[in-house]
Amino acid sequence: MRIAVASDHAGFTIKDEVINIIQAAGHEVLDLGTYSQEPVDYPDFAVKMGKALLDKQADRGVLICGSGVGACIAANKIKGIYAGICHDTYSAHQGVEHDNMNVLCLGSRIVGIELVKEILKAFLAAKFDHEERFVRRFEKIQAIEKKGIRNQG
Repeated sequence: MRIAVASDHAGFTIKDEVINIIQAAGHEVLDLGTYSQEPVDYPDFAVKMGKALLDKQADRGVLICGSGVGACIAANKIKGIYAGICHDTYSAHQGVEHDNMNVLCLGSRIVGIELVKEILKAFLAAKFDHEERFVRRFEKIQAIEKKGIRNQG
């Protein structure tokens, strides 16, 4: 698989290690930045990630910020991106298997690198389970995305 990796300045502290872990697992990496600890805005890197996946430059993505929360929120605003913040291995594989998650969001200030290794291994090894209930639920998510929900008041 080709995995896009992007981070803001807070995520930059573990980005190179994340890239090394992904490559050691036999995957190709598309490094979307940032390339220093100079302050930048995580939504900009969520957009880079989203475009790379939607343009089929990568199969999945790993998006890193300080907590993982902001990056996850921003990524999920992009149609076709299904991001989940995971700080444990169960969520990392279950998010792919049951929910068709295509972007893993990590908080560099939340998890240590040894746990990151295990989370990445779980995420990269997982495949969407095409069991009827998971497909049905994913189609409902896509319908929400397509229709959009807006406040009418």
